[in-house]
Amino acid sequence: MGLLISNIKQGFPPKSKFSVDDIPDLSGQVIIVTGANIGVGKETVKALLQHNAKVYLAARNPEKAKEAINDLKSQTGKEAEFLQLDLADLHSVKRAVQEFTEKETRLDVLFNNGGVMVPPIEQLTAQGYDLTFGTNVLGHFYLTKLLLPTLSATASPGKPARVINTSSIASEINGPDINYNTLKDSPARKKMGVNKLYAQSKFANIVFSNELFRRYGDQGIVSVALNPGNLRSGLQRHLTGITKWIIHSICHPTPLGALTQLWAGTSNEGATFGGKYLIPWARMGTNPSTDVQTEKALWTWLEEQVAQI
Repeated sequence: MGLLISNIKQGFPPKSKFSVDDIPDLSGQVIIVTGANIGVGKETVKALLQHNAKVYLAARNPEKAKEAINDLKSQTGKEAEFLQLDLADLHSVKRAVQEFTEKETRLDVLFNNGGVMVPPIEQLTAQGYDLTFGTNVLGHFYLTKLLLPTLSATASPGKPARVINTSSIASEINGPDINYNTLKDSPARKKMGVNKLYAQSKFANIVFSNELFRRYGDQGIVSVALNPGNLRSGLQRHLTGITKWIIHSICHPTPLGALTQLWAGTSNEGATFGGKYLIPWARMGTNPSTDVQTEKALWTWLEEQVAQI
């Protein structure tokens, strides 16, 4: 119910003052977009290709990725590169980074866009984590951690590298804490339920984003979190019943969802958004995460989980 109320609360944002046409020329930039074969990720790749970036479309399924790449080429005349990445498997994340760094020496923007929403409670990641948290948070943390050297090497004075973390309005219904007893399978996890697990993961996206900027902002890395808006996309495939009907009835076209992260990832002003939280459509919002100790604690936990991978 909280997830439903939060989506209704978001309502209908004012018309965006930023459009895809405002994106500057991105020639020479190398960009990764996760979860990019459908939805907001695919729309983001499309806009980046239209403005001459070299884009790695990171996705789990090669067939679906190739289909998306071909479709985008027919629309833009440009071809994205495929990067096989399963965020629910930390070994896959490591292989993806190895493949990328063998091909590229720079990374201008990392869009941590991929994610899952309320999958069946019995589903876990390859390493036994809650599928939602493992995909939305832990997988993206490990991906970002492994790419930090490349991001830092790319950053230059006045032109930072950027990490754009896609959260959700659901983050705002989560409490100020993270229940670490729910991040692997447990009675506490099942009791929390899929809606609250999703909200917790989206709150943790912001917690991670803030701590990333605190730790690496002075190395030229801008990290920003955002709520992309209520959107019609494959993310809601696990919703059922009245919740699915109501949320779909108030959802907006998918291309609108790409605007806020494109604003953060490509605009000149986006270079100043470190530690901020953005809302639809391409506006500054109030950051739901304000506790430094919570942010430090999550980072420590995440580091511990990937230490032996």
